[in-house]
Amino acid sequence: MGIKSIGVVGSGVMGAGITQAAAQGGVDVILRGRFADDALKRIEKQLARSVEKERITEDEKAAALSRITVTKDLAALKDVDLVIEAVKEDLEYKKQVFAELDGICDERTLFATNTSSISVTELAAASGRPERFLGLHFFNPVHIMKLVEVVSGELTDPDILPPVFEFAKAIGRIAVNVRKDSPGFIVNRLLVPYLNEAVRLVEEGVASPEDIDTAVKLGLNYPMGPFQMLDMGGVDLTVTVLEYFSKEFNDTGYAPRATLRRMLRAGRTGQKSGKGFYEYNE
Repeated sequence: MGIKSIGVVGSGVMGAGITQAAAQGGVDVILRGRFADDALKRIEKQLARSVEKERITEDEKAAALSRITVTKDLAALKDVDLVIEAVKEDLEYKKQVFAELDGICDERTLFATNTSSISVTELAAASGRPERFLGLHFFNPVHIMKLVEVVSGELTDPDILPPVFEFAKAIGRIAVNVRKDSPGFIVNRLLVPYLNEAVRLVEEGVASPEDIDTAVKLGLNYPMGPFQMLDMGGVDLTVTVLEYFSKEFNDTGYAPRATLRRMLRAGRTGQKSGKGFYEYNE
């Protein structure tokens, strides 16, 4: 089957980004979320900036927007080829979303989660269609980041993978095959402990956040340092993922550093609050 239409559940940063990427790739998208209208406005602004920078034409912008429909009604997704869930990183809430979708969508519809770390297999079990379920982990900001991790659950039918890889290619993404459903998949399995270790260096007085960021950028040729990444991705999400790793791997070495927990309690979550690690640790 070819994927010509998708539904996106969740109108936050990731939901809007996935919607924009798919629409620009020629796919019809129904974006469902409480703040779907606001998400569409953000997409319009992003496309307008792309026109100003001559990355796309005015006609391409109009064509992309014409492919997007916004709704607050989950039932509007009943006939799409693929549904991508991009709601908050909460296991029980995601399970609830998929259980509702299973009662709405055609049996041919594929289900995917954009979770960054939660077990695809566990979510698939709640979906009612584990053979037609997989992970599609896009990266923030979606309009810039080209990678998508395609994650198979334990019961994912291998036959659904080719059209998903074709879909990823059609919307300008490079897909990697995560063959085993393991917490964090590839990128976050490597990234999140690295961020936690950077915080440990500050706690031990080894160096300042600014100097660690500089060292990583110049010494490893990374585009940004760990604390810049923490602020961009959000301390709250980092703590959530670390706690999940610690539980799933039964390894306290993954536990979030005390500074991250204090920042969370103080509401210093990074991008969402505008109060990041540099300010907190002055």
